[in-house]
Amino acid sequence: MSFDPVDGIRIGMLTPSSNTVLEPYTSAMFAPFGDAATAHFGRFRVVEISMSEASQSQFTLEPILEAAERLAEAKPHLIAWNGTSASWLGLEKDRALCAAITERTGVPATSTILAYDTLFRAMNVRRLGVVTPYIEDIETRMIANYAAQGIEVTATRRLDDKGNYSFATYPAARVGAMVEEVAASEPDAIAIVCTNFRGAPEAARIEAATGIPVLDSVAVTAAHCLRETGLDPSRVTGWGSVFARFAALS
Repeated sequence: MSFDPVDGIRIGMLTPSSNTVLEPYTSAMFAPFGDAATAHFGRFRVVEISMSEASQSQFTLEPILEAAERLAEAKPHLIAWNGTSASWLGLEKDRALCAAITERTGVPATSTILAYDTLFRAMNVRRLGVVTPYIEDIETRMIANYAAQGIEVTATRRLDDKGNYSFATYPAARVGAMVEEVAASEPDAIAIVCTNFRGAPEAARIEAATGIPVLDSVAVTAAHCLRETGLDPSRVTGWGSVFARFAALS
């Protein structure tokens, strides 16, 4: 798709209500573009990540579509669901959601997990390390979904935490240490799967030390959205190789 707006590209992002990481990180990632690319956020209620009925009801369609409608009033050129629920609920969940957002708002839509799928295919990832704050049940479902995509999970690290707000309270160094442990399995790439987790600041350092691509969810979403709206993600530096990798996609 191509855009030529007078007042710059606006990217709308749907955000879990209890998330405190992705907004400041995304804004910092977009900083090199100044007014040429801005991120705008809409929230819907997400306070727990588990397989309980209450937790899964957070991801029903209508509340998300209502948030998308409000976000569309800012006239974005793209709307992204900046969350990772499809990593355990399945890619089709996000494909259907994005189609519904576009039908409701008229705005093209994408998501974090669809961005990962694009990058995994381009990189021919077959062996993946996974780092999350989630509980074992969520992790098990994620591993099964990756297997269905032809991706073997070589190693994982998780924090067994259910509280979406609390994910942001773990320091970047803690997340980085988990990534370093997973790197020992020598995967093709390591995915830090959660948009309320402080993995992005650690990515460049660990990539330099290990030679393994570190793909943080917030960075993956930002890079994908920039590329989808015709901007050059490689202008973003300091957050790992994700931005250069999206820029290199044909």
